[in-house]
Amino acid sequence: MAVLVSEKAATEVLKIIGEQNMAAGTMLRVGVSGGGCSGFSYSLTFDAKQDELADDVYEYHGLKVVVDRKSDLYLDGTTVDFYDGLEKRGFVFNNPNATKSCGCGSSFSA
Repeated sequence: MAVLVSEKAATEVLKIIGEQNMAAGTMLRVGVSGGGCSGFSYSLTFDAKQDELADDVYEYHGLKVVVDRKSDLYLDGTTVDFYDGLEKRGFVFNNPNATKSCGCGSSFSA
């Protein structure tokens, strides 16, 4: 399996890339790092390059997504979506590997 990106999230990322005049070929890097109130924190950044030995690359709705293989272990099957409601707006992670997550949804334990 892989990290999945919804059409709504891909559209929002591509909009940000365009608005910020990022270079053609800019990719979304999805990862995890140690920290947060539940043990791991999700990470979304932009990257212009990939490491063929350490990264997996996917493409969804015209957006290239890069995940380092270490993070891929914790994110396998995760869907990155974009929520745009009255009470909040932002990217959300639906991670089937998370055994516990914090109230803000930006950290988890597996």
